[in-house]
Amino acid sequence: MSQMYNIIEPNVISEETIRKALEEQSQDEAGQLARREGIDFKDVTELQLSFRNILQIDNLWQFENLTKLQLDNNIIEKIEALESLVHLLWLDLSFNNIEVIEGLDSLVKLQDLSLYNNRISKIENMDALQDLQIFSIGKNNLDTLEDVIYLRRFKQLRTLNLLGNPLCDNEQYAPFTVAHLPELVYLDFKLVSDTMVSNSASFSRKTGNWHLIERLFCWYAGNILAFESAFVEYLNGSFLFESMYEEDAEAAKLALLPGVDDLLQEYPSWFVSVCENLFNYGLEQHEKREAEVSDFYESLQEALTANQEQGRKLILEFENRNKR
Repeated sequence: MSQMYNIIEPNVISEETIRKALEEQSQDEAGQLARREGIDFKDVTELQLSFRNILQIDNLWQFENLTKLQLDNNIIEKIEALESLVHLLWLDLSFNNIEVIEGLDSLVKLQDLSLYNNRISKIENMDALQDLQIFSIGKNNLDTLEDVIYLRRFKQLRTLNLLGNPLCDNEQYAPFTVAHLPELVYLDFKLVSDTMVSNSASFSRKTGNWHLIERLFCWYAGNILAFESAFVEYLNGSFLFESMYEEDAEAAKLALLPGVDDLLQEYPSWFVSVCENLFNYGLEQHEKREAEVSDFYESLQEALTANQEQGRKLILEFENRNKR
């Protein structure tokens, strides 16, 4: 690390660095006016300090209303001095030299956190981030699947990137992760497919993690038919129960115990009833999802059309000003 510092002159976040960054961000007329009359840091909501050889985080306490902070591609070694940024929603600390996750306790509104390409060996000290939805910590030094279990406390987490860590070399990595985080929609830049979920259910049965099965059912109910309708067929009947019971050696031993016959006759019908309820619920959710997707694409098309029209107006105004 010292050899790198011989080549790169390390910096701290000084007021001069901040003002220069804000001036670079503000290239429009409003930005020019702000440069002439001064910039009130309390009014700033976004700050980009990328590629500035920053070694130490400092002087951010005045940014009370900051919601987006980019500190990527520096040489930062420690997460610190972020206590006042209580409204922060988006934080990028990727491509630095951070070894420990810390200093995030006050960022209770944070939704998107990137620690990609650092030197972190353990996921910890993030309990306050209960609104976290997107977490990128690929290309670090995580080598144990126990780090995945820590992430179960984040109920809003939908997008996770762990790609490039040693733990990804474990053949059980993907099914283990999906089994423990059933609400995930994207894992390592890929949509969580029904095949991954099926493999995670098989993993849970083989390892005896029966408490995960209930969580997987919640995943089925919320996402059924969201990816491919063919997978729903497994819940519209007894197939799921039979496949689970068939591979369960413990269930076969249970059948040998006295007084279990009535239970074994009643339980399958109850289980199938639950699956059918989930099946019907999935169909309802699928219809809602289709309506939402249709509305989304209509709104997207309207927005694209409006942006194109606005773009044409701006180009025409620019050409007129240029001619004058």
